[in-house]
Amino acid sequence: MRKAGRVRVLTWRWRSNPLRRRSDVVEAWILLAAWVVATVLAVLAGVVGTQAAERALARDRAARTPVAAVLVRIVPGSTRDVVTGIRHDRVVGSVRWTDAEGTVRTGLAPVQPDTEPGGPVPAWTDGHGRLVPAPVNAAEASARAALAGAGAALVTGSAVLVGGYLMRLRVQRRATERWGVEWERVGRRWGHTTG
Repeated sequence: MRKAGRVRVLTWRWRSNPLRRRSDVVEAWILLAAWVVATVLAVLAGVVGTQAAERALARDRAARTPVAAVLVRIVPGSTRDVVTGIRHDRVVGSVRWTDAEGTVRTGLAPVQPDTEPGGPVPAWTDGHGRLVPAPVNAAEASARAALAGAGAALVTGSAVLVGGYLMRLRVQRRATERWGVEWERVGRRWGHTTG
């Protein structure tokens, strides 16, 4: 014997039928408006978030300056992980460089483990002459900007949809309360009519 399944009609609130209430139509409009507004605002937030992240990463790249540094020595214990014993592809080394004012400075920077002391090491400084990590390349910057835009779009769209859902719940609650009042009024008349 074939099991009777529940038929779900997604557009039932839009169709005219005697059981449709005014609150059903209001719910349908709230859902439609929430999805449209969420889509539009999510796209706008994604674009704005992506552009803001690109500008921030471009400013960060522009603030970093490459300097010609020389490896003084590799910091002991940085070539192998103490717990696992795994060799790293980057180790910490003490490097020396001359800043724009002619002052010789030293600091710690990541270097290749096979670099010999006295060998050249790529290093980057900020506007104050401090060593900083290398700036992200163009591909990584694009990926970060895209992720920032996607995150902004997701948060904005979700916030709008949650707001629409809460409005819909309020309409449902008021419709249920009105239905309860009407039921109380009509239910009394039904009484005990059977002998």
